[in-house]
Amino acid sequence: MSTTAKLTELGMTLPPVAKPIAAYIPAKRIGNLVITSGQLPMRNGELTAKGRVSIEVTPEAAKEAAALAALNAVAAAADAAGGLDNIASIVRVGVFVSAPPEFHAHSAVANGASEFLQQLFGEAGRHVRAAVGCASLPLNAPVEVEITVEVKA
Repeated sequence: MSTTAKLTELGMTLPPVAKPIAAYIPAKRIGNLVITSGQLPMRNGELTAKGRVSIEVTPEAAKEAAALAALNAVAAAADAAGGLDNIASIVRVGVFVSAPPEFHAHSAVANGASEFLQQLFGEAGRHVRAAVGCASLPLNAPVEVEITVEVKA
């Protein structure tokens, strides 16, 4: 089954690539890799959640936001790769979680992105990952996700 068909089976569509909010591009292809800029949990140009995880945003809501940010990252990667079905595998995922110092469940929040990518790409969605806590993120987003993908030859 193609990745596009799998996305449809999941009841989802690939969103338009989010417009950059600063001086960068959404994704860049280098050889057979595409690296995305950090993507936020945006839907129709609006953040779906705002604030720090465990204070203004529950960890469960942040996990869902991470999945949405991962979908936005896939859209950016697919655009640079020439289409969703041109993505061979997910290589690396970076998830930034805005949270106070006493919050330590960054990995559980990041699982929202990882689980979504594995659901969409199957075995090709398994990846290496970094989950990092930070004091704040652009636009007061609770999470930001960046991915590196391998493009089919």
